[in-house]
Amino acid sequence: MLAKVLLSALACCGCGTTTTARRNLPPLETVPRVELNRYVGEWYEIAAYPQKFQRGCTGTRARYSLRSDGDIDVVNRCRIGTLEGKEKVAQGRARVVDRTTNAKLEVSFFRPFWGDYWIIALDADYQYAAVGHPSRDYLWILSRTPTMDAATYEALLSELGAKGYELDRLKQTLQPPAPRAASLDPT
Repeated sequence: MLAKVLLSALACCGCGTTTTARRNLPPLETVPRVELNRYVGEWYEIAAYPQKFQRGCTGTRARYSLRSDGDIDVVNRCRIGTLEGKEKVAQGRARVVDRTTNAKLEVSFFRPFWGDYWIIALDADYQYAAVGHPSRDYLWILSRTPTMDAATYEALLSELGAKGYELDRLKQTLQPPAPRAASLDPT
């Protein structure tokens, strides 16, 4: 997360070129509205742009919980190297910066540094989402389950491509298989 904040600061100072500036893209748009009480809970990372602070992570997931002060507790977890590897946990906090939509947040794992967390795609039933950054240099595809069906994934990729994201930079995240439903037939 610190790398994300530092990169954003460099871009703002003109020391780096963001994807948005390099490709002369319009400002990134978020979803029109997010109901935070529906958004919180467990999310699995399906794919993301590789970031140094997530190097070696597999089985990546995040849990968001509403706080009494209106902020959100964030707990990110992953396994290093393999799905059985050592667990890495990062605890942070998110705050809404656009109360009209609740789609623009900032997240901090190392206060006082905050990074943009914009919800740019969201399923009507809150079963999948895409989170990005106004620079378009960060992207995460999230799902309530460890896997996402191919048709949904492809439709989401099409939507993200139309928003100016470079899809060839996405790397799918290894997740454990989804648990099978218990059979009612005892035989």
